[in-house]
Amino acid sequence: MTQEAERIDTDAAAPSASIAATKETLEDYTLRFAPRSYRKWSTRVVGISALGGIAYLADFAIGANIGISYGTTNALWGIAIFAVVIFATGFPLAYYAARYNIDLDLITRGAGFGYYGSVVTNVIFATFTFIFFALEGSIMAQGLKLGLGVPLWLGYAASTLIIFPLVIYGMKVLSTLQVWTTPLWLFLMVFPFAYLVISHPESVAQFFHYQGEHGSGATSFGSILLAAGVCLSLIAQIAEQIDYLRFMPPRTPANARSWWTWMVLAGPGWVIFGAIKQIIGLFLAVYLIANVADGATVANQPVHQFLEIYQNFMPGWLAMTLAVALVVISQIKINVTNAYSGSLAWTNSFTRVTKHYPGRLVFLGVNLVIALILMEANMFDFLNTILGFYANCGMAWVVVVASDIAINKYLLKISPKKPEFRRGMLYAINPVGFCSMLLAAGVSILAFFGGLGETLRPYSPLVAIVLGLVLPPIFAIATKGKYYLRRDHDGIDLPMYDDHGNPVDVHLLCHACGIEYERPDMVACETHDSHVCSLCLSTDKSAGCVLPAH
Repeated sequence: MTQEAERIDTDAAAPSASIAATKETLEDYTLRFAPRSYRKWSTRVVGISALGGIAYLADFAIGANIGISYGTTNALWGIAIFAVVIFATGFPLAYYAARYNIDLDLITRGAGFGYYGSVVTNVIFATFTFIFFALEGSIMAQGLKLGLGVPLWLGYAASTLIIFPLVIYGMKVLSTLQVWTTPLWLFLMVFPFAYLVISHPESVAQFFHYQGEHGSGATSFGSILLAAGVCLSLIAQIAEQIDYLRFMPPRTPANARSWWTWMVLAGPGWVIFGAIKQIIGLFLAVYLIANVADGATVANQPVHQFLEIYQNFMPGWLAMTLAVALVVISQIKINVTNAYSGSLAWTNSFTRVTKHYPGRLVFLGVNLVIALILMEANMFDFLNTILGFYANCGMAWVVVVASDIAINKYLLKISPKKPEFRRGMLYAINPVGFCSMLLAAGVSILAFFGGLGETLRPYSPLVAIVLGLVLPPIFAIATKGKYYLRRDHDGIDLPMYDDHGNPVDVHLLCHACGIEYERPDMVACETHDSHVCSLCLSTDKSAGCVLPAH
């Protein structure tokens, strides 16, 4: 055995067991299966933590924007389409994450994309995180300017810097933050809306009769789909939900009901709460336009929406305080998730491409810098265009993965039912998902910019959904599923799953970094009579430990 064959780039691993264990705690198993020994939270805590990540106020701005553009009726139908699509596509993804304790990138690898193919989708997801970080940061800066007179540029910087220390310790801190802030956030958001409906019942009629800023809000299928397209830019939110759901405890007969309840609520069920917030945002915008002087100029800004309602029943100073508090709490709750998930996505892609693991915190900084640049460029003013364009990419990815799981795995049984993510076990590129996503995204973006004619332009979301749904089974049948697995056995004669179908917690020693990891994270080493962990395989520049193809 040569020295080169034995050498593995162990930048990913610390030099001693104790340091490595500490690093994994900080890194939150960025590129790995989340081990049972780390998943000590209850289903309830994991579920509430995941739902805490949807506290963003962007939904209020999105609902207001599509309502102002297309009228209440078209906006409501668009929101309904958004909710149905998100729930249907999010369910199989959330189930796989909670059941097998892996994030959406690891799911994507084995669901038709291949080991390197999912790098593209990781970049799509990372883009989602900094777009929405910038959007939420802009809303917080608006609140700071209104309440404290802080200049916008300084508010952008403050809303960015406050997030960094909160995300350093990953799930351990985030779960506590989300659980403890959720009751206050719910009260600050729900109470003023309930007051408005009860004390101003005429606002309900105003809401349903609102025709949009140009008075052309007649029911139109094209306008409905344009509204849905903006909302569907949130489709990648399921990946952020999954970054929490991968820490669900094993499902057993004793906790099955609780496990399913929280998996559904915190997984695809997030869209129910998101749709409600969009409708409330539109409702508040219509109220401001109809009842407040110059209300139309600030109707799509959540801080002004809530400030005007608070001022109806409390002193001005208290109304301002609560409005700013709501904005700050909401921004922190969602942007810790945006920053956390973005750091995972960037790190994952960089490590696979370069075979070097810089650590999650490096890309936490990168993600925050990109978001700050977007905020300083005033992206809030171009919200509909940015989100409408992004929706085509996000929908293509998520729908393709959902199609592979639901159709290719369970219906056609061409794709392996158990997920696989480890290097050496997968082909570099699987055309089933990779080509399906590129075609679905490319054609829908072409339609979005009018390349297929103005008649088809409003239907670009539908193009992405339909192509993302039908192309994976077509490619799977055409290729006979031969590009899913490079190997059908990882060389370890120990079961991967227990009697309840959960990943086992048997620990094996990685010869490269000298640390023990659980069985699902390990593969037999080609050059040693031992095992190697998935991260050391990812950083093996010589590929000396990678098992050969069958």
